[in-house]
Amino acid sequence: MTRFLLLLAWVALAILPALAQSETVKTPAPAFLEAKINEIWPEALVLFEDLVRVNSYTHNPAGVNANAERIARAFEPMGFKARRIKCAQPNTGDHLVLDTGGNGPVIACVTHLDTVFPPEEEERNRFHWQPEGGRIYGPGTVDIKGGTVAIWMLMKTLSTCVPEQFASVRWVVLGNAAEEILSPDFAEVCREVLPPSTRACLVFEADNEPERGYGILRSRKGRGMFRIRVAGRGSHAGSQYQTGANAIHQLSRVIDRVMALTDLSKEVTVNVGVVSGGVAVNRVPHEAEASLEVRAYSPEVYREVRDAILRMQGEGEIRALDDGYPCKIDVELVAETPPLPENPGTDKLIAVWKKAAAQCGLPLSVGRRGGLSDGNRLWQHFPTLDALGPRGANDHSSERSPDGSKLPEYVDATSFVPKTLLNFFAVYSLITEPAE
Repeated sequence: MTRFLLLLAWVALAILPALAQSETVKTPAPAFLEAKINEIWPEALVLFEDLVRVNSYTHNPAGVNANAERIARAFEPMGFKARRIKCAQPNTGDHLVLDTGGNGPVIACVTHLDTVFPPEEEERNRFHWQPEGGRIYGPGTVDIKGGTVAIWMLMKTLSTCVPEQFASVRWVVLGNAAEEILSPDFAEVCREVLPPSTRACLVFEADNEPERGYGILRSRKGRGMFRIRVAGRGSHAGSQYQTGANAIHQLSRVIDRVMALTDLSKEVTVNVGVVSGGVAVNRVPHEAEASLEVRAYSPEVYREVRDAILRMQGEGEIRALDDGYPCKIDVELVAETPPLPENPGTDKLIAVWKKAAAQCGLPLSVGRRGGLSDGNRLWQHFPTLDALGPRGANDHSSERSPDGSKLPEYVDATSFVPKTLLNFFAVYSLITEPAE
């Protein structure tokens, strides 16, 4: 009997740890995953070329929708159902929603369907899909068709390598039809589709880290766009100069005041980008107009400068010499995109990505960016992390000079596999570890 009991104890000691281990979710090894992602890359490259060869300029709705159709076909075999939602902006395509459905925790991936390049510009500059060494040049290669492909690679890797964990999550991919003109309704679409409990909202804008590392973003500047109109009083510049109130002169004073609000110590900038006024040199101009923007990281600093500009409305100091008729200043806040500041939701996701970078041995930096993305409007509603796409540079540029001093937009093709590996480890951690 004693021998039998000892034998049972030995069997228990040998088997129970193995059974316990079988209940534990094992993280795939980095080398195994990297090999699998490399196997996926040729198929991803075909999708990538198809997308880049479709002109999807914001105001080419047929092209934007064709881009969406190709994306939907690529995601369909992984269980994503597609639907399109009309964008509120005129002369644009449809927003795209891809959804696996189910009752599991929700993770969203965000991209956009449009680019900034009209078909005429692409033809004029011969700007098309063009691989050169480790780079691929072309419209949208990094902003953001490369990001869309990076989402597809992540979903393909998850569904292939950890199918049970993939199936336990409701995945939602959201494509903005008009991000390049900051379509404000897209954030509302996201809020309608995604529950408040969404675990992460992952924005696949470009990773602009130099080609020696990888990066994600802690914050982005916000932007306010203003139009300032000055109404003066016209007159003949020779015979009735004294009856005129020069609107351009008044506008120049206002421009001085708004530009003086730039304060680099507070990381806030004001830029007057467009000015117009007058029709002839022999007329005292009766009207003038300027368009400008304000950018800042801090919501408080942004509001302070915004309000200072709005307070400039009213009578000006430039007046007609004969009767004192004043120029009148009208200030309009045309559009506003809030900053994406440092915040607890983003910080928690950054910690997850830092841990993932250590797991797969990749250098990872955490930075800030002055440009805008959909993340600016989503972070207040969901934990949001930005710049999860591939590396690249020169976005929004289509020109190439013979001496190479000007190069068009390109993506670093060698960054897709490592960035997918990084994103896999981070997302795998999100779906296998208990939510806080």
